[in-house]
Amino acid sequence: MALHPLHGLVDQLSTQPIIFIGGKGGVGKTTTAAALASYYASQQKKTLIVSTDPAHSLGDVLNVRLNNEKTAITPHLDAIELNPDVIVDAHFAQVESTIKSYANPDMMPKIREHLKLSKSAPGAQEAAMLESMCQHLITAADADFDKKYEHIIFDTAPTGHTLRLLVLPEMMGAWTDGLLAQQRRQAKLRSVANHLDNHNHNHNHNQKSSQKDSNKKDVPNPFAKKKSDRWEQAVAVLEKRKQLFRQAGILLHDRSQTAIILVMTADVLPLAETKRAIEQLEESRLTPAAVVINQLIVPTQSDEFWRLRAERQQQLLQDIENSFPKYPLYPIYLQQTDVRGTEALSMLLRPPS
Repeated sequence: MALHPLHGLVDQLSTQPIIFIGGKGGVGKTTTAAALASYYASQQKKTLIVSTDPAHSLGDVLNVRLNNEKTAITPHLDAIELNPDVIVDAHFAQVESTIKSYANPDMMPKIREHLKLSKSAPGAQEAAMLESMCQHLITAADADFDKKYEHIIFDTAPTGHTLRLLVLPEMMGAWTDGLLAQQRRQAKLRSVANHLDNHNHNHNHNQKSSQKDSNKKDVPNPFAKKKSDRWEQAVAVLEKRKQLFRQAGILLHDRSQTAIILVMTADVLPLAETKRAIEQLEESRLTPAAVVINQLIVPTQSDEFWRLRAERQQQLLQDIENSFPKYPLYPIYLQQTDVRGTEALSMLLRPPS
């Protein structure tokens, strides 16, 4: 059986500043992420762990109450549970501020009503969470990163949500490109209209003053450029978001920066879902770094029920090895009690003495 010693995972990821932990719901992603974070922190490596899963359990595992703000767990470990509601509210407040800079004030009540409804639209939370996640990614890759965190670990939502978040930077970048292209077309149209407006103005100015309609005002050109371009702020926001998503996409695809770890149990459904996840990640050029197999039972069991369970797992381990021949496989064995707190979590990954 090609299972690597678990402490090998710590060594493999020791130079990775960004680590994503993903997998099917209920397989132990949060425990694995928290164990890695706790271990690195115990080695005096400044570490940040971020939960992007709306069904938060990171605080429960760490035995600490967490929120949307950074919380110090130990001198070397900080943790955040990203709150979708708080992030969505902040995201839409920024959108409203941007729109307000160029929209007709009379339209704002209707716009606010529309934005309020949009908060519960499909994808709204994901888009807001993505932007927040990307901000943390960029912070991790900052030039002064070594003075901040050596590792930033993302405890993610179940597989489907994780995959969407990982591929969204490219999608959102393309969408933003479309908006900017539309803005450029409008700017070009305004520029042409402004040129025509100036031409007409000069032509009228040179006409003989004896014309009967000399005192008649020119009809304003609706496309003429305003003194201050109302779209300027909106374009600046779009350009900033485009840059954010582009940088995040580059980081996600850089194997020297980012490692994606999939967690599973030795059961049929997690195996099937992990296969699909790896296929989708490979298609998106986001090759995982390793697979963790959690909740394994030691084969030598005296009780018949546990012996049969262990034998079934051993059969499935063979299937797992055949399914993922390119990836290192790391085992985590079932513990007698729940693993809570940084000390117990870091013990999971310590090499045997």
